[in-house]
Amino acid sequence: MSTTFKVAILGTGVIGAAWATGFLAAGHTVTAFDPAEGAEERLRTQVANFGGEAGTGTTSVPDSLIFAPSLAEAVADADFVQENGPERLEVKQSMLAEIDAAAPESAIIASSTSGFSPTQLNAQATKAPGRIVVGHPFNPAHLVPLVEVVPSAATSAAVVDRALEVYRTIGKKPILVRAELPGHVANRLQAAMWQEAYSLVERGVVTVTDIDTAIAYGPGLRWAILGPLAQQSLSGGAGGMRHVLDHLGPPQEMWMHDLKQVHLGEELKEKLISGVDEELDGRDPTVLAQQRDDMLLELIALKRKYGELP
Repeated sequence: MSTTFKVAILGTGVIGAAWATGFLAAGHTVTAFDPAEGAEERLRTQVANFGGEAGTGTTSVPDSLIFAPSLAEAVADADFVQENGPERLEVKQSMLAEIDAAAPESAIIASSTSGFSPTQLNAQATKAPGRIVVGHPFNPAHLVPLVEVVPSAATSAAVVDRALEVYRTIGKKPILVRAELPGHVANRLQAAMWQEAYSLVERGVVTVTDIDTAIAYGPGLRWAILGPLAQQSLSGGAGGMRHVLDHLGPPQEMWMHDLKQVHLGEELKEKLISGVDEELDGRDPTVLAQQRDDMLLELIALKRKYGELP
């Protein structure tokens, strides 16, 4: 695949616009399609806004952004397709089958799905279902570098390698998920933490605010720098991960076995909702999200400074 290539973006909501921003900033041509009324105008506005936030230089919306009149025309000569349709399996299956039928056989087709497997997604595709993979971003997708790439059993190693390289060309940090699991990897890791957080709130051990404080001002700060396993190794000093597991493994395993399952019944949901409302009382969610994004940009800049990102 050439250094610059033709990308089709199907579905141009917040996620689709984020993808378009990244591909355009890297010098690729983007052809987009979304059947919703006013979609083209919203996409161009969002690309300009996202480009300004991320410092990509795309605030003027380059001429390389084209809006196609149909899905088939959007993918007709694409090298890479990013699908961002509604998170409903039947909708995605239908969309991806249509994309598969219309796109060149050499094109890779990636879905932004947050939970469906590629085998579920390609069930209705007949032309080249093996080139359909998951390419799941992390919100806010125009800023966060993570992309989870999940192939199916029918996907060749060449397709996987090309997909990973495509994402690297736009500054993403892709990981290869080697098994099809509901929720992929990052969402499952979050779910594991949420499970215990919900349980602790349900049992009255701590408040919602305490949970957020414990993560945001404790391990979350460290995880943003190295990740939980590399950080755990550092805590072992010269002995590294072996020392940690040999000496702290048994109590850690005991804690793991003590974690509780929860059911999101109405009473627990109300505790969580009221707890967050109390924590964020008086804070404008729009302002809070912008502050989060501004801090993300500074953190990403620091990671680039120290060689963690290209």
